[in-house]
Amino acid sequence: MIHITSKEGTHTISEIHQQPKMWLKEFDLIYQEKNSIETFLSKNNISKDAEIILTGAGTSAYIGNILTYILPLKGYKNCKAVATTDLITHPDAFFSSEKNIVLVSFARSGNSPESLAAVEIVNKIAKKALHIIITCNEMGELVKNAQHDNSLILLLPPDTNDKSLAMTSSFTTMLVALLLLINVNKIEDQLNKINAISVSAKNMLDKYAFLIEKIASLNFKRAVFLGSGELKGIAEECQLKLQELTDGKVICKFDSFLGFRHGPKAVINNETLIVYLFSTNEFVRQYEIDLVKQINANNNVTAQIAISAGQSLKIERVKFDLELVMDHSFETSGEYSFIPYVLIGQTLGYYKSLFLGLDPDNPSVSGNISRVVEGVTIYNNYFLV
Repeated sequence: MIHITSKEGTHTISEIHQQPKMWLKEFDLIYQEKNSIETFLSKNNISKDAEIILTGAGTSAYIGNILTYILPLKGYKNCKAVATTDLITHPDAFFSSEKNIVLVSFARSGNSPESLAAVEIVNKIAKKALHIIITCNEMGELVKNAQHDNSLILLLPPDTNDKSLAMTSSFTTMLVALLLLINVNKIEDQLNKINAISVSAKNMLDKYAFLIEKIASLNFKRAVFLGSGELKGIAEECQLKLQELTDGKVICKFDSFLGFRHGPKAVINNETLIVYLFSTNEFVRQYEIDLVKQINANNNVTAQIAISAGQSLKIERVKFDLELVMDHSFETSGEYSFIPYVLIGQTLGYYKSLFLGLDPDNPSVSGNISRVVEGVTIYNNYFLV
């Protein structure tokens, strides 16, 4: 066993650990803006029947993929997630001159060319375009270019504008911001829920960080993250974090538990780490446990990690190399309860990056990826066709 000593001063680890505080700070910011938020929503007739597109690029796009499982349960039935990288190449598939569109843009820096182009395109095509911009950077171009009459800007605490290449606190705090927004009419009731996930996340980091570090030292070259519903989106973000922070030396996949059976399971070999994000829903968990049993009966893997909430899972003839059990705080966290699950991908990526001799803040030795995407040219001739 090789013990990894964390590099002091790396932004990545401090940005992972600051998340519980950032969620509480974001609550304060939304609470202070409650009246202006409600005024914007009512003045522009943004109801639960509105046509809403959740957008962003990369990690910011995954926020929308998660929320499409949450918002319909809150009554938002006309909500879909579409990455800016799809909106700008195929705008006619998502925007219409006959529809009013509410475009919710998630952006860490607010300087991504695709994010800026998506706003411009919907303004040109839609019958009426309204914008909700959720960003960490008040100096970003997305904020600077926003039109006052049709835009609501929700700023995150400045510390969430992660200095590391990998998005961590920006990702989770943008999730929190949108969930607070849809609950703004009962914002006072949200504080206990934000407190609950903050406590749960802090306890998880305190209790399991060293054990996650041990798993990171194992010689796996592939990793699979599995989740159901909103946890599938968390699995998507986890796989990106581990792959980014290891500069692609660990190739990562994600899927739902049921979807993984239909071909993607071919990726498993004896150099694979599998991470199971178990649902709190007993009905859903039946399907998840069945897959775990099948994998353990038919495959040899490097290691298996399980994350569950409230109590340890006892699965016959299955032994996990690491089982993370979130404390009972999750029981009072409501629709926010899934957010701390992402810590496994973030911390695993951080420690694996160190184990491979990389700098977690700037893991891309080749320069293939950067903090703000580079080299994208936006073409405006769509409107001339």
